[in-house]
Amino acid sequence: MDKKIVIGCDHAGFDMKEYLKMNLNKDIYELIDYGTYTNASCDYPDFSHTVAKAVNDGEYRFGILICGSGNGVCMVANRYEKVRAAICWNKDTARLARSHNNANIICLPSRFIDLNLAKEMVEIFLTTEFEGGRHQRRIDKISKKL
Repeated sequence: MDKKIVIGCDHAGFDMKEYLKMNLNKDIYELIDYGTYTNASCDYPDFSHTVAKAVNDGEYRFGILICGSGNGVCMVANRYEKVRAAICWNKDTARLARSHNNANIICLPSRFIDLNLAKEMVEIFLTTEFEGGRHQRRIDKISKKL
């Protein structure tokens, strides 16, 4: 299991990011914080690009992005060729994002889930294996040139 996980957020996700940093098992995970570092208003693309680029370039296997809805950070991250970012809002979507879609960045909607659920979802996301098989065939079609 990859211990180092890159994490980033905008101002709406700041409290959730800090909670995850404090409450994920530090013996298992080391969160590498790419910001933001305060809850002052900021632009989600600034942090989404840095996290997505780090995952895309292979510096980290997994990333966590957080904003108010999860949509903005997900849209930015999925612009990168080797990123499969997934908005997750419950434990089942976190599990399926990994097992069926081989997602490598989980995007959390801080305004719609509580802190404990976010922690549980991240743990599920990081420990669920990709099933491969028919799911790989579908993933191969994501990057198909139009």
